[in-house]
Parts: sequence; C-alpha cells; structure tokens
Amino acid sequence: MQGWVDEWWEVTEARAATDASPINPQRVFQSLSPRLPGDVMLACDVGSATNWYARHLKIRHGMLGSVSGGLASMGNAVPYLLAAKFAHPERPAVALVGDGAMQMLGNNALITLAKYWREWKDPRCIILVLNNHDLSQVTWEQRVMEGDPKFDTSQDLPEFHYDQYAELLGFKGLRMEHEDDVDRIWDEAMAADRPVVINAYTDPDIAPLPPHIEFDQAKSYLASIVKGDSSGVHSAKLSAKQMGRSLFKRKH
Repeated sequence: MQGWVDEWWEVTEARAATDASPINPQRVFQSLSPRLPGDVMLACDVGSATNWYARHLKIRHGMLGSVSGGLASMGNAVPYLLAAKFAHPERPAVALVGDGAMQMLGNNALITLAKYWREWKDPRCIILVLNNHDLSQVTWEQRVMEGDPKFDTSQDLPEFHYDQYAELLGFKGLRMEHEDDVDRIWDEAMAADRPVVINAYTDPDIAPLPPHIEFDQAKSYLASIVKGDSSGVHSAKLSAKQMGRSLFKRKH
C-alpha cells in the first residue's frame, strides 16, 4: 500500500513538471505544499482547484482544510477563509480559488476581509486565483463525460486584474505570469504583513488526469477533439506530455 502511495506522489510531481502556457496549475500547488505553515488553515473552492488541492498538497498534522461540503457549490473558499480567521485570528490562512468562483463571490468577500484583517493577531491571508479564463472543470466534464467540445460561449470568462483589485483594497497584489515566478511569488506572499491576492495565469488545458483512464473516457475525449474543440490539439499535446512523464517516472 505504501509503495502505491509513494508511486502516486512521484506521478503528481512528474505531472507538475510538465511545461504549459503560461503556467501549469499543478506546479503552483506543488510549489505551495512544502511552504505551508504547520498551523495553516486551508479553504479550497469548487472547480479544477479541488483536483490540484487533493493531489498535490501534503496536509500535515496540525493543519486544517476545508472544501465545499457537496463539492458542487462554487464560491465557498474566501468566505470559509474569513470564518476560519474569525475563529482563529492567530493562524495563517490560504484560499485556493478558480477565476469562476472568484468572479461569482470571492471578489465581494474581499471587501469584508478589508474591513477586519487589521484586527487579527496574524494578518496573513493568501488568496490564490487560478486565472485561466475558463470554467475548466465543466469544460473537462463536457469533453470526457459527453464527448462534447468546449462550448466557448458558456465557458469563457472575462479578464479581471485580481492583483490590482487587491491593491485597491489595501492588500498586497502579486502576479504569476511565468513558471519562473511561481516559487518566488509564494515566498513573497508567505512573508507579507497583510492579506495577499495572487493572480496566477494558468493553462486551462492541463487535464485533471485520473490515476487510471477508462476506455470510455478516452473515447469521449477524442470525440470532443474530432468535433472541433477550440483547444483540442493543445490539450491533447499536454495530456500526452503528462502521460509520458508519468510512465517515465514509474519506470525509473
């Protein structure tokens, strides 16, 4: 059993090292994991962030973590972070949010955060926004479950400068635009003396590949590409890279 666990950690590490454009979201979470304070409170929203939270973060004894109760209601992470800080103002907190959830509720909840953060013993609150301009979890469900290409009209999200908005509220705003930024930005955020919003430009075409891919899933995915998915070729190349890295890691 432990051997399987160790192998899976090697696979996730290998997938996080896959190059993407502009940033592989798995790399963002892989970089965060060893930097988490021992008493951190984590709040993860609904969407592709849930996949990366579950796969790449090693939760240690003493940490607290929360996801949306039914894993379906978007917009929970920033309100959960607020509740955690009210309950434990002496502990740091990190919220992991997609841009869909951030535009749905997270941006508004930051106004409440701006009102209260100065009252807390430890002001450290980090909100990571995966800014990929796509409701990517549903996009991947459409591809893999139904064989449908991405429906751009419903899935595309407008650009919003989360880091600049954070500065307007008196927070620290940081921007991840390149993979070389990832480690540095996390270190800067962890050392801040106020809440931080990280605007991370990530690639929506990184597939949340399961440990074992079923034939029907692969068949549906290929069907979505044949039907003219706007990101089909790019996502297929990235998926092949991920699979290649995983297989190489398992053999070595």
